Amino acid sequence: MKIAICPGSFDPVTLGHMDIIRRAALLFDRVIVVVMSNAAKSPLFTQVERMDLLKRAIDAEGIDNVIVDCYDGLLAEYAKLRNATAIVKGLRAMSDFEYEFQMALTNRKLYADAETVFLTTTSDHMYLSSSLVKQVAGLGGDVTDFVPACILPDIADKFRKE
Repeated sequence: MKIAICPGSFDPVTLGHMDIIRRAALLFDRVIVVVMSNAAKSPLFTQVERMDLLKRAIDAEGIDNVIVDCYDGLLAEYAKLRNATAIVKGLRAMSDFEYEFQMALTNRKLYADAETVFLTTTSDHMYLSSSLVKQVAGLGGDVTDFVPACILPDIADKFRKE
């Protein structure tokens, strides 16, 4: 069985994330979307909330070979624990590539049995990021075109509470 890991902070999950997840699910037998901690970021949603948002978005799409998990350590260690053969990363623009290439080489050094696979996002989602979604929503803007419809109420609720 070919297992791929699709890591990210997913704070919150966007339509761009879902595009990459959907396409990865077509390429691999099993895709594990793993919500990772990132010390450089201050998340709006808790790790448990992000997992819930992802599960609902994946269920709404009817993708049945994808599971959601979380992990706080090294991605390469998680890939090894799950016997993954691939790490799937989405690229929006050339600016993403340099950082992702560096991470891919590091992950290969730490766990040589998993290849990093880069999927470029569709042109519809090239500009889209979780940070942009949070900025627009935080200022009262409409994020309907940026995130799965099933999580729109969660984003609105989060900003009402903030």
